[in-house]
Amino acid sequence: MRPLKIVLLSSAFNGLTQRAWLDLRQSGHEPSVVLFTTEAEVCERIEASGADLVICPFLKDRVPQQLWSNRQRPLVIIHPGIVGDRGASALDWVITQQVTRWGVTALQAVEEMDAGPIWSTYEFNVPEGVRKSELYNGPVADAAIYCIRDVVEKFGSDFVPAPLDYTRPNVLGRLQPNMKQADRMFSWHDCARFIKRSIDAADGQPGVLASLAGGQYYVYDAHLDTRSGIPGEILAVHDDAVLVAAGDQSLWIGSLKRKAQPGEETFKLPARHILAGQLENVPTLDWSVSSQPFSDEAYQPIRYRESGHVGELTFEFYNGAMSTEQCQRLVEALRWAKARDTKVLLIKGGRANFSNGVHLNVIQAAPVPGLEAWANIQAIDDVCEELLTARQLVVSGLTGSAGAGGVMLALAADIVFARANIVLNPHYKTMGLYGSEYWTYSLPRAVGSAMAEKLTQDCLPVSTFQAQKWGMIQEVGPRCPHEFGLWLLQRANSTLTDPRYAEVRQRKTNGDLQRIQQCREAELAQMHLDMVQNRHQFAEKCRNFVYKRKTCQTPQRLIAPWAMEREAELIA
Repeated sequence: MRPLKIVLLSSAFNGLTQRAWLDLRQSGHEPSVVLFTTEAEVCERIEASGADLVICPFLKDRVPQQLWSNRQRPLVIIHPGIVGDRGASALDWVITQQVTRWGVTALQAVEEMDAGPIWSTYEFNVPEGVRKSELYNGPVADAAIYCIRDVVEKFGSDFVPAPLDYTRPNVLGRLQPNMKQADRMFSWHDCARFIKRSIDAADGQPGVLASLAGGQYYVYDAHLDTRSGIPGEILAVHDDAVLVAAGDQSLWIGSLKRKAQPGEETFKLPARHILAGQLENVPTLDWSVSSQPFSDEAYQPIRYRESGHVGELTFEFYNGAMSTEQCQRLVEALRWAKARDTKVLLIKGGRANFSNGVHLNVIQAAPVPGLEAWANIQAIDDVCEELLTARQLVVSGLTGSAGAGGVMLALAADIVFARANIVLNPHYKTMGLYGSEYWTYSLPRAVGSAMAEKLTQDCLPVSTFQAQKWGMIQEVGPRCPHEFGLWLLQRANSTLTDPRYAEVRQRKTNGDLQRIQQCREAELAQMHLDMVQNRHQFAEKCRNFVYKRKTCQTPQRLIAPWAMEREAELIA
């Protein structure tokens, strides 16, 4: 097949759009991104581009008639639903109604939303107890990539998409209303599993509005616990979460967003931060890896276990963001783990993310955001320092996608393993930052100075295929999270004898601690200019990120050369 000029029309360059962009490029095509700004601008850009095909991996905006009515250039929507499913709350209903099998459908845009002819579909089993973000970034994203590949393969052939026909027995989906807060509502007198499912179905956005501690908050990041009490009562605090009693058991609630007043904007923060002034008489349950390393507590953002010669430290922070305090807790856990009689230290992320670096929401909420950012970057540097100076062979397991300092945190290990088809963004520049986390040491060590410069300046996503080819990661494991966890532990154990890592093991005895310290000092000197003195508008970019300000234009780095050339020709 000849290389196609494909426009990816998307509401944001999110994880799925990045995966589609990377996958199409790896297949030899030339994708160009158009982010939805205004109808007029989107139509002008796509019409001027001369694209063969338009695919919409993630589109919350209605497609303009000018685009969907052009039958010579199909516009295909990737909808997270089985054939016949329609509506914007597909995944919310799947989790709420405990649907066990679901799918993704690629359909041609028409005037009626999600009602166009079918290009492709792919179904999968829905994992039990999954959150919406995990479902979207896992099975849904995998199915979407299958559909996109299928659409591209069919394009240019004699294939004709099949009209949506509800009279066919295999068309099981139906038009579903947009889920409202009334549909998500729960009472703290309900059973904890029902409450958790309601919160899971609203994960990411919009959250579930609930009464707590005398106020109205959107709740996120729920974890079951066996303790009980008066429904709605806050029973305890641990790390950043609060324990709330339900009708039978209780739930740890990790994040909250205060209900905004008219004209006000609010954003998600750790629950303990939001309720800070109302927790004085609430007991603190203070277990940690260093105090109770093999705890059986249900909620453990940082947990530890040992298997053979391997000590495995897992950190699971909501959305992969790492605040100053979370980093400090992780440092304490790492120091304890490093003192154990193990030969390999395996660090890995949680179910959905590895790490995305500093916690921008906590930074934005601070009295002086620049100073909190400065404290946060030094704290995450401390985490990296523990890895770089460990006696053990350090292995990092990228359980999910990672960005900015999260990528560099992984690279501070001696060996990096990754789950298949995650996406890495090894750059800081788009946030107005020079970057730290010892990246000037660990990234060139992995890929060489020239490639390190290119990765941090181009500000483009990297696939696991590319990352392994360039030396950022050493091996890629199974896509299934459970299978990856088993594979990762087995591979970590084998690194002690695997001849491929003999040079890495030897390098442990020749570490240049002085060079490592120099890199940290030089990076922090630059970051002080960026975070405290706001050299490259970090403060404004952080604020725009936290308040989810919509982009006003598509970044040039995402526009393919062919689209730029065609647009320039038409202007001339």
